[in-house]
Amino acid sequence: MPTICLASTSPRRRELLLQLGLDFDVLRLDIDESRRAAETPEDYVRRLAAEKAAAGLVLRPEAVVIAADTTVALGNDVLGKPASLQEAQAMWTRLSGAEHRVLTGVTVASAQRVETGVVTTQVRFRDITPAEMEAYWASGEPADKAGGYAIQGLGAIFVQGITGSYSNVVGLPLAETAALLSLFGIRVLG
Repeated sequence: MPTICLASTSPRRRELLLQLGLDFDVLRLDIDESRRAAETPEDYVRRLAAEKAAAGLVLRPEAVVIAADTTVALGNDVLGKPASLQEAQAMWTRLSGAEHRVLTGVTVASAQRVETGVVTTQVRFRDITPAEMEAYWASGEPADKAGGYAIQGLGAIFVQGITGSYSNVVGLPLAETAALLSLFGIRVLG
């Protein structure tokens, strides 16, 4: 089996990929994650996943590189990682009582082949009170999360329901990632 590299230092992506039983190396990359003018959320995550995979192949040209980028979208707006309580409150006010999309671009690449897909999950939030917003921010959990929440953590209390891949909302859609890996001869579960 070829060497597999994960082009991400995200602990959530590492944990998810470990669930597939794969042995892999982690690559630390420095990629400009700025969104381009008029770029749709789908195009944004697709481009970033592909750029991360390409950067990973520069470091490890013999490997099969897995790269991903996840974002929260409300309409055509991308909700990034909040830098302050005020930014988080503005996001949560928009998400409160509404449905949004979580999109992940996934690229699996080798020197011979590149495959990219985008997975979308619909997430519905219940109404969130101002007191809950302040307490959630104080927990420290939302600071480095797209959309300012972690479905696998305390943020789950805001989620009324999802349609689609749960692991996608965490940061790596496992079914789709396994399917992409199979195109490179890497099988999960035989």
